[in-house]
Amino acid sequence: MLKAKFFAGTAAALLLLTVAPYAAAEGKLGFINLQRVSNDAPQAQRAMKKIKAEFEKRDQELQKLSKQLQTMQEKLEKDGLTMSEADRRLREREFSDLNRDFQRKQREFREDLSVRQNEELATLYEAVNKVIRKIAETEKYDLIVQEAVYYSPAIDITPKVIKALSEGASAAAPAPATLSAK
Repeated sequence: MLKAKFFAGTAAALLLLTVAPYAAAEGKLGFINLQRVSNDAPQAQRAMKKIKAEFEKRDQELQKLSKQLQTMQEKLEKDGLTMSEADRRLREREFSDLNRDFQRKQREFREDLSVRQNEELATLYEAVNKVIRKIAETEKYDLIVQEAVYYSPAIDITPKVIKALSEGASAAAPAPATLSAK
């Protein structure tokens, strides 16, 4: 009797293990391509333009400094043999100091840029997740995934998310000021 109960329990467990994945697979699934949303959403494009404008001046300064270093190096290579030893050492020290300053500024630039991009992406992803939740609730999705090795275009909700973000962006954009005649 005990063996029969054990066998029945084991059979029921095996049946559950084989049937459960198929039962769960009948739910509504969705896929979101977060990279595409990051590239195509108006909020992402606006954020990237904002960051570019923010960092443009520093980038130009770095490019100018880079050209200055290149000019100094070329001059050292060209005139180094004809310079006095003291003058050559002085120029090499100036080049080394400027190069160290350039590398420090370049590292700070990259770090600051990365921090700003991460801040903007966090804001974007927060908005994206709200839109995804709203779509999931209104359209009764059981599962929406953001990464997959393969997905069918039939479950891709990326265009819906981008459209909802676009509509939200245009609704959130300030209306142009109008002058009223009095």
